[in-house]
This record gives sequence, C-alpha cells and structure tokens, in this order.
Amino acid sequence: MTNLFATYQLGDLTLPNRVVMAPMTRVRAAAGGLATPSMATYYAQRATAGLIVSEGVQPNVVGQSNPGTPGLHTDEQVSSWRPVTDAVHANGGRIFAQIMHGGRVSHPDTIGMQPVGPSAVAAEGWKVFTPSGLQPAPIPRALDTAEVSEHAESYAQAARRAIDAGFDGVELHGANGYLISQFLSSNANVRTDRYGGSVSNRIRFAVEAVSATAEAVGAVRTGIRLSPGVTFWGVEESDVPELYTALLTELSRLGLAYIHLEATAEEEVLAGLRRAWQGTLIMNPVLPMGPKHTGREEADHWLDLGAELISFGRAFISNPDLVERLRTGVPLAPVDEATYYQGGDAGYLTYPAYQYTA
Repeated sequence: MTNLFATYQLGDLTLPNRVVMAPMTRVRAAAGGLATPSMATYYAQRATAGLIVSEGVQPNVVGQSNPGTPGLHTDEQVSSWRPVTDAVHANGGRIFAQIMHGGRVSHPDTIGMQPVGPSAVAAEGWKVFTPSGLQPAPIPRALDTAEVSEHAESYAQAARRAIDAGFDGVELHGANGYLISQFLSSNANVRTDRYGGSVSNRIRFAVEAVSATAEAVGAVRTGIRLSPGVTFWGVEESDVPELYTALLTELSRLGLAYIHLEATAEEEVLAGLRRAWQGTLIMNPVLPMGPKHTGREEADHWLDLGAELISFGRAFISNPDLVERLRTGVPLAPVDEATYYQGGDAGYLTYPAYQYTA
C-alpha cells in the first residue's frame, strides 16, 4: 500500500509527502478582495503539507460568492498575494490557487449586481452569506449563450494572474454547487442550447473552462475539484456515473496535474471514476460535520483504493502541524467551529503546533 509520507512527483513539483491541504473558505481577506499578512502567516504555518490548495478565489466581480473572500482579477489583488506565496515557498511549501466562481450562490448585496447562473433557477431553500447576514438565495440571471464562453475564459484569466502572483498552479472549483457544478447539474441547468440537456452538453462548460486554463498556464499547472452526486447549494445530478465518466474522459485528453474528487458518491461509483481517470487523483474523504476529523484510517483506505494524494480539510484548521501529527500518531487538536468565518486572527493563527520531544 502507498505510504502517506512517501514523496510524489506532481508535474514539475516534488511533493515531500502525499498530504494535501484542501481549499477552505476562511473569509479573512481585506476590502477589495486583497490577501493579507495574516493570510501569509496562516498558509506558511501549514507549508509542511505536500501541497496546499488555497481558499476559493473569485475570478471576477460577479463570481464572488461570500463577503470577505479574496480575488485574482486586479493588479492590486495579484500584488497582495505575492507575500502569501513567498511565505509558503520560504517555509518549503507548494501552493495552488483555487479559482472559484460562485455563479448563483451569491447576492446583489455582496457583488452589487444580480448573480449569474446557467439558468434563472434559485438555490431554493438555501440562504447565502451577505454583508448584512444570511439572506435567501436570489434568482440568478441566466447567461446568454454568447456570454458562457466569457465566464469559462475567466478561469484562465485568473490562472494567469495566479502564476504572476507566485502560485505553483491552479485548481478550478468544479464542486459543491458553484458555477461549474451548476452547469453539470440536472436541476440548476435547464438550458436548451449547447450547454444544457444532454450529458455531453452539460459537461461542455467544465471542459471549456479547464481547456482554456490549461492553455493559459500549462496543463501540468492545472487541476479541478469535483463532487460527484453532491446536493450542496441545492444542485442535483440525475446521472452521476455517466456524467462524470464522460467528463473525466474528456479531461483525460488534456494532461492535467490532477483531479481532486470529494467522496460524495458511493464508493463503487468513485472506484469506476478512478478507472476512467488514469492521471493523478487527489481524494478528499468526506465526513459529516462534527468532532471527528479525517485521519490516517481514511487516508490509508483511499490510498489502498488507488488515490495518489489525500486532502484534509478541517483537520488542517486546528492542526498547522498536521503532517507530523499524522506521522507520529499524536492526537489531532479539536477545531472551534464558531471561529470559521468570524474574521480576525482568533481561530485562524492561534492554534499552536504540538511540542514534540526527542
């Protein structure tokens, strides 16, 4: 069985272990979507991960989902990220930027305009974060056919800026009910043009966004995160095995750095997708919200099933030294969920590393 602490060659990067820090929204950006010195410290504290994937970064104004999230669509934002990537590299780490277009998961109070989506279908029953608190998800404006390619290209434009900012690569957020996931969906996407209806049409936006990004910054610097069968933010997918097999078949032609899969479908379905994707697979074991973190048991299970890398989310929040804790068997520190999105350094920079003795 593959060792979680063995090295791995990911494109041009030699990873010292197979532990990936998963992208997690922490809403600590400054006004204007700028990265901050605290963000530099936060990511640098976790640089022992084989690879860090940043929090979701919006590629344009309309793509912002939550208040307090960073962007990569202005020169000022690029400049603000350079101290972050420099700090990670100075601590011996590697970091990809996750490019996240929220699509319909946004609000006019956050972005100053009506959100957009594949169709004028709201995430019914869900509330979105706004500067004044939670509000019902609004009905988005359906993108015209001619506009869709512009939003696919926005991922590539942000990717160019990410490389300028010092990131080692980018991951497109194609999961969890955001824009790419909305196009894959069978209920958020009710289009009748070439981007809706059939499986081949519903995967088209994802393929165009990834292809444009790979062309912009290189396929070996490009990955995508996917969540087969997820129902987050109200999306539904009626044909998960067919949909994702078709998508991975198309993506396999591009020579990407990796596919990052969340374990949101039956294990048998995920095993089939592993067979459809012969490249590097990052697996994210998904556990219910609660006190238990993903640990060695879950990581070893997915390595045994053929994943090359394992991503950890919540465990990295309260354990900046997670790699060493996993290596030595030191218990994981609990996380204070109340500080996830409250801003400030409490619950962000205040988790100490374990004091190891020789």
